[in-house]
Amino acid sequence: MKMSRLVIAALCLTWSAHAAAQDYPAKAVTVIVPFTPGGASDNVARMTTQKMQETFGQSFVIENKAGANGSIGASQLARSKPDGYTLMVGSIGVIAINPVLYKEPGYHPMKDFDLLSVAVRNPNVLITRPDFPASNVKEFTDYLKKNPDKVTFASSGVGSSDHLSAVLFWQKTGTTGIHTPYKGGSQAHTDLIGSHVDVSFQNLGAVANYIRSGKVKLLAVTSDTRSDTFPDTPTLKELGINDLNIYSWQAFVAPKGLPADVKSKLEKSITGALTSADLKKKLNDNGFEVVANSGAEFQGFLEKELDRWKTVVEVGKVKPEQ
Repeated sequence: MKMSRLVIAALCLTWSAHAAAQDYPAKAVTVIVPFTPGGASDNVARMTTQKMQETFGQSFVIENKAGANGSIGASQLARSKPDGYTLMVGSIGVIAINPVLYKEPGYHPMKDFDLLSVAVRNPNVLITRPDFPASNVKEFTDYLKKNPDKVTFASSGVGSSDHLSAVLFWQKTGTTGIHTPYKGGSQAHTDLIGSHVDVSFQNLGAVANYIRSGKVKLLAVTSDTRSDTFPDTPTLKELGINDLNIYSWQAFVAPKGLPADVKSKLEKSITGALTSADLKKKLNDNGFEVVANSGAEFQGFLEKELDRWKTVVEVGKVKPEQ
């Protein structure tokens, strides 16, 4: 009798979980963005969840939890209940770089997150102040070699993709520079335009208008192929600098342990929203390339990204306080 009661209780729990998954979502979903409003992750989260609301008929509420290079928001997600009602849209820095840069960031993406989809990506671009004495990458690397540890490289913060793009560039070209971190990309842009710093690897979408207006000088892109936005600008790869194909990206993740049905619903809703004609055009117009891969594809991709940036951090002896 005791055993049969246990079996019945277990069946009831299984049925309840299945019923909850069938009804998902039955209430508003919170989406953590581990940065202040207005950045790439925030914009992608808002545009994508607006489309998801149409599918599910439930609200998706954006909660900006900035601080510690995104670790505060990511740690909150890791502690959240894995029921599908708390998600996060995070960047390459939060999901792939913080775990190898910080000894204890408060989470690990492979252990603490269910990976749903890499939403979008965007290459970085090598740009200089408008009056910098180099007009192409060869002249630029020659200048760095003649002036070791004198050229300032602005970044949006320690451990950001623009910071580690510079570190990787130094490693691949045998050059050096001075890392100048800011508390966000906009401050780095302002000082670059004002010639207070020399150069930066910035996200293409964030600086495209500055390039068009001549406020900064574009030397190269870090994508696999030339950008449709600036088709006359070479990639670093075609200039002979290999292994420097770098994309900033934003992705959807959830706390580890989602019910299978809920995870499947979320993956389909996210990828469906991203590949819809209207949202895809909107994202493209904002400088994003839609990826919309599956959770399984995301896992394979992230494993490679973690290994890559771990090597860059170790070889470059990058420290969080730099």
